[in-house]
Amino acid sequence: MPRIRRRRHRAVTVMAPRPSEPRIAVIEEAGLRWIQIESPGAAEVAWLDAEFPFHELDLEDVRSRRQRPKVDDYDDYLFVVVHFPWYDADTERLYAAEMNAFIGRDYLITLPNVPLKPISTAFRQYATNDDLRAEHFGKGAGYLFYEVLDAMYAYCFPILDQIGRKLDDIEDAMFDDGRHESVVRDISNAKQEIISYRKIMKPQRPALRLLERDTVRFLAEDLEIYYDDLVDASERIWDVLDNYKEVIEALERTNESSIAQRQNRILRILTVLTVLFLPLTFVTGLFGMNTGIPWEGDLHGFWVVAGATAAIGGGMITAFKLARWL
Repeated sequence: MPRIRRRRHRAVTVMAPRPSEPRIAVIEEAGLRWIQIESPGAAEVAWLDAEFPFHELDLEDVRSRRQRPKVDDYDDYLFVVVHFPWYDADTERLYAAEMNAFIGRDYLITLPNVPLKPISTAFRQYATNDDLRAEHFGKGAGYLFYEVLDAMYAYCFPILDQIGRKLDDIEDAMFDDGRHESVVRDISNAKQEIISYRKIMKPQRPALRLLERDTVRFLAEDLEIYYDDLVDASERIWDVLDNYKEVIEALERTNESSIAQRQNRILRILTVLTVLFLPLTFVTGLFGMNTGIPWEGDLHGFWVVAGATAAIGGGMITAFKLARWL
């Protein structure tokens, strides 16, 4: 395979002279190259096809945006597909970001389909920090890929913390009389984020275990324990998501109970008012008939009827309170 030459005074080479040519960024140290291709298009895939003997199905997977996490093991390289949560600020929703990677003896190629800040940050750090680059590149492509994945998993936990803060806010707002309508929407949004996160992480767990086994031949030292650490991080994330799933379901049930209690309280008051006015309506209807009745035409009759309705209403309210209906 042809080697990509770099300028001696720079650790990183960005190959993008014209829009029609592939956008390739390369870091090289200790005989190892890290090639970063962000959001690969047709030009980048054609460049990979020309420069490396990758299987055509792997290149087809790079073009596709709907691959499940997997590890394809070949004689001289690994092809890896992993997913990570990606928060889109424009839509305010959580999506799955796909990262494809080729791991060989003397190269690592990462191809995220969307800009992933942890990978971009790590790439810049290796490009500018000579000591860090010499230390990590000297341990082989497998270890360098571990560092990339470790940065991505470290990025996952702040997203979990953000979801946890949302759950705390929902719990605090649930019994706030002024936020009943927003609580239902907040519960729906948090539930959608948890479901999306689980859909991203669930198929990746078996892929990580395969990666832990298959990357051994690309590790310069006995470093399998590092990939075991990634599996542990994935399991911790899954445990937190399971906990959040139970919490959001409990909050949803509690909110439904709270809504039902408020409705019952309103219905109880309306029922009391309805029952309260039944005898009053009867009394006023009785003395409002167009027939001869006692005290007809007498001013004292009005006060007798008014006093009777007041006494009946007061007695019923007292009875309701004694029965603890009010």
